[in-house]
Amino acid sequence: MKAYKFELFTSTIEKNIKDGIFKPGHKLPSVRELKEQFKISVSTIQNGYEYLMIHGLVESIPKSGYYVSYQTKKNVEELKSDRIPVIRDAIFKDHLGLTTSAGAGKTFSEFNVAAPGDLLVPQKLVLRTMQQVIREQGAGLLRYYPSNGSVELKEHIITRAAAYRTVIHMDELIITDGALQALYIALATVCSSGDVVAVESPCVFSVLEVIRVLNLKVIEISVDPVLGFDINFFREACLHNPVKAAIVTSNFHNPTGILMSDEQKLALVTVAQYYNVALIENDMYGDLNFHGQRPTTLRSFDVSGLVLTYSSYSKTLAPGIRLGWLAAGKFMQRAEQIKFSLGSTVSPLYQETLNKLMTGSSYDRHIRSFRMQLAKNAYSTVHLLSANFPDSTSILMPAGGYNIWVKMPDGTDMLKFYRQCEQIGVRFTPGYTFSFSGAFANYFRVVFADKFSVKKIEAIMLAGQLMR
Repeated sequence: MKAYKFELFTSTIEKNIKDGIFKPGHKLPSVRELKEQFKISVSTIQNGYEYLMIHGLVESIPKSGYYVSYQTKKNVEELKSDRIPVIRDAIFKDHLGLTTSAGAGKTFSEFNVAAPGDLLVPQKLVLRTMQQVIREQGAGLLRYYPSNGSVELKEHIITRAAAYRTVIHMDELIITDGALQALYIALATVCSSGDVVAVESPCVFSVLEVIRVLNLKVIEISVDPVLGFDINFFREACLHNPVKAAIVTSNFHNPTGILMSDEQKLALVTVAQYYNVALIENDMYGDLNFHGQRPTTLRSFDVSGLVLTYSSYSKTLAPGIRLGWLAAGKFMQRAEQIKFSLGSTVSPLYQETLNKLMTGSSYDRHIRSFRMQLAKNAYSTVHLLSANFPDSTSILMPAGGYNIWVKMPDGTDMLKFYRQCEQIGVRFTPGYTFSFSGAFANYFRVVFADKFSVKKIEAIMLAGQLMR
């Protein structure tokens, strides 16, 4: 995915700010100066400054110009612990209602559903493309498609992956009915009932549910707030336990938004290869980077076939597009059998709609716009939380995706907090849903994947002010 034009100047400004060359209050070049220097349009420069403001680096003062920001961000406390690896049964309370909009109705401001809101879904683009596909292909959409998916669609996936140094082969790629089916197939392929799986801690609820359904045991691996998946802890777990697989979100982990570096990705793949542990990689948020190039994947560093990568279009396009994919590596034969047993054909209409969107530039244009809106929402949400919640609240600024991980001060009555949120009509996802161990009681997740109405802004402000 190509860089933004505004990075011609924003990369220099960003580096000078982070290196301390530009101090808080430093006046930055005007739009006119940058236009003359870089020969780029006014709109490109304005987009660049908006990008810097989104990341809390720059402030705009009306009729004066752009300045280096005085604002500081709160840092979240370290998420990792000194616990030794513990094998747990995949059992906990039924928390499904806390992570969906079930029963909420229109009276709630929902920040608990990890899906793009209606106002950020490209409704006209998707529906228009569907109509074109129906007109062009007609009754052909009513027939069975190849069990592993459209060849043309798989070619698009392979080509796009190659752009971020990820090699996927046609004969290992399966089109699935969403990401959860892909995860189910991957886990069922490499594990049997009672096997031990390493998972991130915190770990998104839907992944934990699949583990529970398959009757697997888990070892929770702490997520470092800077580096991501704790590789040293994972190595220790593999040394002393029969770990069969690990499920990892290396790009914009849910709920923390952390991005693992290429060095950490390589180190993780190296450990997995040494202990012969299958790595199941969730890359659903990979396209949603806030800045820079689209990140690599764990598969980018794999030469053994031990990495099974999956993704879907429900997070980037529309939640109702139930279409995902799994690159099964050396486990393809078994994965193919399991996929067939779950249903031989994924919706032809969805497959052909994605084909058409990715044949041209429509999908990429949408992603660029969506990324910028998410980045803007992330900065606005962090600002709202910082300004309205207790001073010792810890907030982790995400590098991409659409989740923010928040820790309330020690001693906070979280039951009271959630009760008050319910009363004022706002929902967050409680932190205890992200672990079988019952950890993260003082944490909650905020999803910012929708446009912020006045009502939503007021809901966050009131939720925080009630706990001061």
